[in-house]
Amino acid sequence: MVAESHAPFPAEAPAPTVDSPLWMVSRAPNLNALVVALQRHRQAMDGGWAGKSLQFSRADVIQARAEFSDMIRRGERDLHLLANLLAEHFLGTVQRRSVAIGEIERTHERFTIAVDVTEEEVIGTTDIDLGNRVLARLAIADQRGWLRAGLISNVVEYEADAPNPHAVYRLLTRIKAEEEIWNKVADEIFELDQLVLKDKQLRHLGRYVKDVFGVKIVVGMPEDAERLHATLQSLRFDDERLTARQVPADEEHRALRFIEVKNYLDHESRKRSGWSAMKSVVAWGGRTFEVQVQPLSNFLHERERLTRESHASFKSTRERVRDEIAARNPLFGFYRALLRWLFVDPTTDPPMQDGVEVVLTD
Repeated sequence: MVAESHAPFPAEAPAPTVDSPLWMVSRAPNLNALVVALQRHRQAMDGGWAGKSLQFSRADVIQARAEFSDMIRRGERDLHLLANLLAEHFLGTVQRRSVAIGEIERTHERFTIAVDVTEEEVIGTTDIDLGNRVLARLAIADQRGWLRAGLISNVVEYEADAPNPHAVYRLLTRIKAEEEIWNKVADEIFELDQLVLKDKQLRHLGRYVKDVFGVKIVVGMPEDAERLHATLQSLRFDDERLTARQVPADEEHRALRFIEVKNYLDHESRKRSGWSAMKSVVAWGGRTFEVQVQPLSNFLHERERLTRESHASFKSTRERVRDEIAARNPLFGFYRALLRWLFVDPTTDPPMQDGVEVVLTD
């Protein structure tokens, strides 16, 4: 798939573990082979670029790109399977809604619309498609004619229809997977989150380069959040519930494995924005998820502040992190350009870099 001086890397690449920065490609063999080969080549190029040759098979690249898209879809499906199991355990009977935040193109007015959805719709459709389907039902007009609306954000909510002993009000899912394939793969190859954490000037921006599938559980008070978090750590799904949703009844799916836990409930540990929650990274079913347990008042305040400007600011800051890393490490910048060429439009000329030849073969 990739060659250095016309010598191909091994076609079979070892599958990374869930703790690896390459966890996202662990179940996509062609994408995994491409990423691991590029990573090895990057390590070889650290010693010098002169005389290097990168060869790519067009068919392999197309297959790797298809696997990436399929991986995201399967990741969303697993996220909603987990969310349904959690909702069933803590809430019992729930009402599911697709909640879309849209913005009118011409006037920039923001609005929120919620539509009831079934469990089958949630599991069988991506969150972005759900949100776009909600907006497609709208007809918006003013005195000058019809207006179009764009999707800013979409979440799926599981809302309790009766009080429960866990003081859980609702559960939400949100997909945080990177939309730009070439940026995501470059981040993984260079372990961008680790680069940021090691750089004192960039360390405070670490939250902008974590792209994971997320579950949020909204409870009443901060003490409810701590209590529920402790319950999550000991929670086990019984085999009957797993089998009912066609989930394997094995140890990977019976419990959450906590990888990282951060407590932002106390005033001293809260973020500057005032955001407050128990925030964890967990492994379930061979995938990594972010789980937040947040008090209701803080959740409502956060939702009120969700605007297009804050979303755009987040994306621009994430891009600034990448740009600053590229300024310090030109090889990272070259790889971003290379992966964009591979995944977006291989019919154009490949990126140029002194001492490196890039070839796409049929």
